[in-house]
Amino acid sequence: MTSQGSVPLAPRKAEEDVWRYPRPPALQRTPNRLRVIWTSSEGEETVIADTTEGYRVLETSHPPTYYLAPSSVKVPLSKTTRQTFCEWKGKASYHTFDPPSSSKGIENRIWSYPRPTADFAPIKDYLSFYASTGKTEAETGGRWKCYVDEEEVGVQEGDFYGGWITSNIKGKMKGGPGTWGW
Repeated sequence: MTSQGSVPLAPRKAEEDVWRYPRPPALQRTPNRLRVIWTSSEGEETVIADTTEGYRVLETSHPPTYYLAPSSVKVPLSKTTRQTFCEWKGKASYHTFDPPSSSKGIENRIWSYPRPTADFAPIKDYLSFYASTGKTEAETGGRWKCYVDEEEVGVQEGDFYGGWITSNIKGKMKGGPGTWGW
């Protein structure tokens, strides 16, 4: 089993090419502050999660996928019945976030690994968020924004991958039309 101390630390803000990321994927601790903030249609903000104790997973042709410590989550989440399987990390469980002053929950846009493979043991129960709710603000009563330090992240194309794109991440990324078979 890998301990946090033996997981390498990511560079803070170096320019990175996604085609130089490894396959199979690699796990790194990140020195960056990771935040997810809900903003209602009325402009009220609620911190969903905020941590400086996160991890990121790097895989060829993907922007980093960030995992936030369970203790960083400031709102209740409930598990859904959805599960998926990653050949590298194991079986993922999904969660629902019920935004304040909204009758519509955001389902299956947050996931975790309750029993990850040995190489990814440090992210056990850590939570990863898609950079978008996947729905319009009218459908959800607001939207969340994801941040690495003070930079709001961009969304990895497609609805299968959950990478966060920051200004230092370069290269053609998997997820958009025509990239499924890469």
